[in-house]
Amino acid sequence: MALALALTAACTRPLPPPPPPVPADVPAPAPAPASTSAPASASASTRAPESAPLAEPLPPGAEPPRQAPRYVQLAAPATPRNADDMRLQFARRLVAAHPETSYTERAPDRLWAIPVLAVELNANGSVRHITVLRKPSTGNEATALAIAAVHRAAPFGDVSRLPKPWKVVETFLFDDDLRFKPRTLDVE
Repeated sequence: MALALALTAACTRPLPPPPPPVPADVPAPAPAPASTSAPASASASTRAPESAPLAEPLPPGAEPPRQAPRYVQLAAPATPRNADDMRLQFARRLVAAHPETSYTERAPDRLWAIPVLAVELNANGSVRHITVLRKPSTGNEATALAIAAVHRAAPFGDVSRLPKPWKVVETFLFDDDLRFKPRTLDVE
């Protein structure tokens, strides 16, 4: 009878909760090595060397993967005095915010892509709307980079005292390394 009560009590006890699920990005723990009775020399020859490289070497002539570009947080912009000043400040802020993905020297004779954007600004110089006026035939990558560059370089200064529309049309001159130069800086 006592045995029956003990079994009933054990069966009615709630089960312990299951272990929490492991997120997909966390590697599963490695299983513990099984003990074998093989001689030490046999197991040492089947193990991987402890100083094995973590990554495969690059083939000859291949470039290492690109590091993420560094962007610069800009100080507050000056208030442009006129439309030409607004356009020049716009171009200079684009280059200043992207020191690794822009260039200021003479544009190469052959460009990889030339997207043209019309950027409409709010009164405080933030981006209101961007219209793509020209898409390059090489694809949308340069256009997407140009749009992202405009958003990163914003705001462009208080333009509320300038006549409307507060719009800047800029041509981006992309070289083969996907670095850009605003055309405004090419003609100043």
